[in-house]
Amino acid sequence: MRIVLNGDSMETADGCTVEALLAQLGISRERVAVERNADIVPKADYEKQLLSDDDKIEIVHFVGGG
Repeated sequence: MRIVLNGDSMETADGCTVEALLAQLGISRERVAVERNADIVPKADYEKQLLSDDDKIEIVHFVGGG
């Protein structure tokens, strides 16, 4: 299926979850926020939140510093 990830088109497997997408991208779930179609996905839902064709996903990384 095709999704839009941070503005770029991307292919991913049917039945892909947010958790699986993060693993595919090599991103740890600890310091990111994920938005699906303008709604924030709670971390507790990453494993069960299925993605759909044409979903718009935004992944924001938190960076520490000061």
